[in-house]
Amino acid sequence: MPDHLSIRNLSDVPLELKLVERFDPHDDHGHSIANVTSIFAKATNSLGITNSTTRAAVPRIDSNARPFTTQEVSIRIDPFNLVRTDIRAFERSERERLRLSFEADDGRHQMYCPVPTQESAGLVPPPNARHRLTGIYLTQAAFVALYSSANLNSWMQKMPNDIPLSFLSIPGTHNSPTHHLAPPSVRCQAVSTWDQLQNGVRFFDLRVQPESPPNDPLLLVHSVFPISLSGKKYFRDLYNEILRFLRENPSEILLMSLKREGPGDATDQQLSKIVKDHYVDRERDAWYTEPRIPNLGEVRGKIVLIRRFGLDDSLRGEHGGRGFGIDASQWADNTPDSLCASGDVRVQDFYQVMESENIGKKIEYCTAEFERSGICVYDPEKIRAQREGRGGEKTPIFLNFLSASNFWKVDTWPEKIAAKVNPACTEWLCKRHMLEEDGRVRRVDGQLGWWFVIGSGGMGIGILLGVLLG
Repeated sequence: MPDHLSIRNLSDVPLELKLVERFDPHDDHGHSIANVTSIFAKATNSLGITNSTTRAAVPRIDSNARPFTTQEVSIRIDPFNLVRTDIRAFERSERERLRLSFEADDGRHQMYCPVPTQESAGLVPPPNARHRLTGIYLTQAAFVALYSSANLNSWMQKMPNDIPLSFLSIPGTHNSPTHHLAPPSVRCQAVSTWDQLQNGVRFFDLRVQPESPPNDPLLLVHSVFPISLSGKKYFRDLYNEILRFLRENPSEILLMSLKREGPGDATDQQLSKIVKDHYVDRERDAWYTEPRIPNLGEVRGKIVLIRRFGLDDSLRGEHGGRGFGIDASQWADNTPDSLCASGDVRVQDFYQVMESENIGKKIEYCTAEFERSGICVYDPEKIRAQREGRGGEKTPIFLNFLSASNFWKVDTWPEKIAAKVNPACTEWLCKRHMLEEDGRVRRVDGQLGWWFVIGSGGMGIGILLGVLLG
């Protein structure tokens, strides 16, 4: 463990560390651990920081506890900067607790280190605070990372209209509606899709099977399995929930990746017609189905279709003959990095972790995709030229799946993999993403891409990412 604290401010709020208080370790290790029940509000759950599977139990600091030492300091941490301090990581014991008080322009925000297991990682704000901050404390690295976590149900509201979606870091969930009672190899989420939306997730990965084409019913599935042991679940119900959310939060969007899976002999072509006839045509204002990456302002309040299915011939003439939906119908299977033929989607989806020893390879592929997305430069003129057909390369949507599984081995079921992948990716993002070897922040305008996590929830990075598994 390093001797001194490092603090990285990944929010846009200038901060100053003002007070460091130290508390003795808690003696009672028998307390219970609450279940994770939200996505972003409990941000560090997302990548295994506070889930009981991936983190040792941490109790609250008793309300009557008094610090054994108090240190007044004045250390400025500007937005998106890293500061290595001379504050000792511990004085008496590696198990001692810290309370850090950060001054912002709206008052003092307090962070407990480590974060109590039963709570979110949200810093305790001052009265009438304008900012909401989330903190991650990497104990073994003595490293603090701070993120913005305000207005999770409408976080896109302050984003500029002219920014392409491929330049936003967008929270996503893999097999999003799989929070129901189901076998552990099928269940990928711990909370409902409604809670995911309310807590910042803006990308749903959905798998469906037409039940009686050309009629509407689309079953929600995970591979060949139903997503619930208590009965069939249908896309229509989820769709109505999504529309309700977008009506209540018109600044937001939902990117929907739709793929045909499951038993039966339905075809992609039949699925494409059902989506068009029973959904898009009946509520055209609710959908964006052009085969190009839009700017945020074009699609507020809409579902943006990312198509992972083939098209019926009748749909190939849509949008002036360009097709229907952002085309992600093909990418290399089990890929560490693949660009779809359309050039609009680039994917890391190495999912066949056949042995637990291969989890390290999965982590390596995830972090490499983070870096590839992060170095993309936002140049409005080049973007405009590309859109107008004057040349220039596309900046694709990066889909970075942190999920993987092997049905035949318990040690490589989703939660088991998440218990290793999630904390490793969290630490890497906090300590290494977009940093030079000497620790200086890399000055590149870019993104983090879209991340997908199977396991202990979703973690926030300025904008954020997520997936939950209890």
